[in-house]
Amino acid sequence: MTRPPTEAVYLRDLARLRRVRDRIDRDYAQPLDVEALASGVGMSAGHLSRQFRLAYGESPYSYLMTRRIERAMALLDRGDLSVTEVCFEVGCSSLGTFSTRFTELVGVAPSVYKQRAERASEGLPPCVAKQVARPIRNREAPGGGST
Repeated sequence: MTRPPTEAVYLRDLARLRRVRDRIDRDYAQPLDVEALASGVGMSAGHLSRQFRLAYGESPYSYLMTRRIERAMALLDRGDLSVTEVCFEVGCSSLGTFSTRFTELVGVAPSVYKQRAERASEGLPPCVAKQVARPIRNREAPGGGST
């Protein structure tokens, strides 16, 4: 039988989770895995995953991929990189995984998103196009599940 954590333990874990989240936000383009994130804050991978999901509503991997997709949206909006270049620029090593996750979160494939962004910004001043195309945090496609 486990006993409920004390307030001090809870606050310590919460501070560790914030450090993990901040590291993901900062280093999203670097190779990151749950084991490395957990060891960086002195937690086991399983404990980190459970506590992160309780605190933020998604797994550390899902949070990382959301950051990467948000950045990818901004790079695709810019229009000067191919989908493959964007995939690697945001830290994904598999174009297939990147495309699948992008489609789950945004609702369209990255190539379609890039084409739409190019058409939508035709004739607009760059400052206006940038504001209109600004990514929205955690935008999910209707009916798409998150992992």
